[in-house]
Amino acid sequence: MLLGMVTLAEIENLVFQLPESDRARLAADLLDSLPGVLIEEDGGVAEALRRSEEMDRDPSACLTHEEFLNAVGRRG
Repeated sequence: MLLGMVTLAEIENLVFQLPESDRARLAADLLDSLPGVLIEEDGGVAEALRRSEEMDRDPSACLTHEEFLNAVGRRG
């Protein structure tokens, strides 16, 4: 099987070369392929509120946009 010979890093490298619209469609298809148990009933609102409260309590725990981009190996 071809996938056995290709690493995730190689696939990611190829995917990031796709146009944005193709990457968006691929991301949506991949998310749709995940089991329904991973879907939150509230669409993730409770988790977003929890994280927001956490950031309000301790702003030093947050990353700036630039820090995030550096952490994932991209520059803005």
